[in-house]
Amino acid sequence: MYSFDLSRTEQRVFNPSQEFSSKAHIWSMEEYTKLCTEAQIDLEGFWARIASELHWFKKWEKVLDWDSPWAKWFVGGEINMSYNCLDRHVHAGRADKAALIWEGESGDTRTLTYGQMLAEVSRFANVLTDLGVQKGDRVAIYMGMEPELVVAMLACARIGAPHTIIFGGFSANSIIDRVRDCDPRVIVTQDGTYRKGSEIKLKAVVDEALPSCPSVRDVVMYRRTGSPVDFVPGRDHWWHDLMADASDVHTAVPVASSHPLFLLYTSGTTGNPKGVLHTTGGYSVGTYITSKWVFDLKDEDVFWCTADIGWITGHSYVVYGPLQNGVTCVMYEGAPLYPQPDRLWQMVDRHKVSVFYTAPTAIRTLMRFGEEWPARHPLQSLRLLGSVGETLNPEAWKWYHEHIGRQRCPIVDTWWQTETGMIMISPLPGATPAKAGSVTLPLPGVDADIVSLDGKPVPPGRQGFLVIRKPWPSLLSTVYFDPACYVQNYWSRIPGIYFTGDGAYKDEDGYFWITGRIDDAMNVSGHRLSSVELEAALTSHASVAEAAVVARPDPLRGEVPCAYVILQNGIERSDSLRNELIQWVSMEIGPFAKPEVIRFVSGLPKTHSGKIMRRLLREFTSQGFIKGDTTTLEDLSVLAELTAKDEEE
Repeated sequence: MYSFDLSRTEQRVFNPSQEFSSKAHIWSMEEYTKLCTEAQIDLEGFWARIASELHWFKKWEKVLDWDSPWAKWFVGGEINMSYNCLDRHVHAGRADKAALIWEGESGDTRTLTYGQMLAEVSRFANVLTDLGVQKGDRVAIYMGMEPELVVAMLACARIGAPHTIIFGGFSANSIIDRVRDCDPRVIVTQDGTYRKGSEIKLKAVVDEALPSCPSVRDVVMYRRTGSPVDFVPGRDHWWHDLMADASDVHTAVPVASSHPLFLLYTSGTTGNPKGVLHTTGGYSVGTYITSKWVFDLKDEDVFWCTADIGWITGHSYVVYGPLQNGVTCVMYEGAPLYPQPDRLWQMVDRHKVSVFYTAPTAIRTLMRFGEEWPARHPLQSLRLLGSVGETLNPEAWKWYHEHIGRQRCPIVDTWWQTETGMIMISPLPGATPAKAGSVTLPLPGVDADIVSLDGKPVPPGRQGFLVIRKPWPSLLSTVYFDPACYVQNYWSRIPGIYFTGDGAYKDEDGYFWITGRIDDAMNVSGHRLSSVELEAALTSHASVAEAAVVARPDPLRGEVPCAYVILQNGIERSDSLRNELIQWVSMEIGPFAKPEVIRFVSGLPKTHSGKIMRRLLREFTSQGFIKGDTTTLEDLSVLAELTAKDEEE
């Protein structure tokens, strides 16, 4: 762990305007402190008060059953996420309000009101029921960013069938891993989707995976592109055929607060993805209130989170959080730079977006094209900007503030994880003075700290481990079929405290500054990948004997994977093989996981017990030299090869 020179940290403070604060849900630091104090004094009462803003079919008997590290929230309560996203607003007289504004990459648009969404979701809930899907059955969804993806999610929630959404950029092998772990009865997909002007054929990928997915009995396919697809009678069904015969009336099924809402797979330390399980009641409350507070959502807002729904940000802040708040949400099918670098800003103006939430990778990419592209657009509708993913560096923060927010929009730079389910640390835009590069302060009800491995707080400027001391409603309930992994990964490093795996430090004002992962995972353009997962993909190639993958900092993508590869005996090193391995990783995991660099080596730095010393590889990859402790290294000659000039490079 390291100490930081706080005098070099961004010192300027960006205060919310008086006009913004006067209309905000949380309008001052005094109000923020009041809420934090309420939660500190009576954590259960605090969350119960917030939960009462949602619809419950049956009120809970106990707010929190905490048997560390196992938490059950709103015990005895019955709720339905789909009802809180749709029915509640329709019954309140907002059936004709736009729930979803969708734009395709080619510019075609669709708008669905809350009333229309309820009808479509009810139809698809009946479709799933007619296919034999029952409460508790899993449903896999492998789609592009279409309104039907949201319809499928909410229909699953409506009947109590946990969904697992598989990112549309994943390969057939990635689908197989996830489907075989959770055994869904149905996969919902589409013929294809559009990105960067090309069609991505999704049904073909599903077809490739299905022979290895014996649990799947039915495939429901939405027609988007109209391209020919293989169709297996009895197994495959067209979305439009099933929906045409389905009733648009369906009564939402009350489910226990602890009932699983969804599984979302994230990289694990074993190389296999692990299924993070979120339950309905606590996740509903957490995403509802953080959407309301962090984005200061009002009834008239048009909210656009640019994340793909295949990741947790899309679950929490494209769909569930905003729709529970009854706002209008924007979805976009395609690439942010297509056909030119001002596509996002065109859409902001066209749809009158007021709250815009995107990733630092996107911001840095747009910075590269210069300020003239956003300058072509007034962007007058914007009132709040947000950031999610890896750390938003100060330079990107300032560019975002000046050229997109025109120095009038607060920025909420947020920290959270797939496992936390909801935003945990963030400015509150009407209250918190912001600092470029800092996620500022924990939200009310979140007991975050930065500690050493003995659990003791570290002083300002000293890097430590970011932890959460007390449970919160949207905490993952377990790792699917692997409770030991849940305990080991999140609660064993510092017993009794949730271990995030991130390093961070506080400044003298108590603001949190995230420094990145402290384990072997990496954050590539907002996608969390483990070294072991990438290494497993490389070593599955017949030419590779062993591999080690580490992250290198990248100004655009946050981090990029760099691989060190030992080839099988008799295999010659070549540029063509290097390119083949890069494409192999793309096929095994997805294009976003391709290594930036593959370096062929004769050996890897290992301890005497055979453990690869990735910290040495990270040091060499990022700095070009190794100064760290090498006393446990088995063979010093491998360092000489690493540090010697490689003629191939």
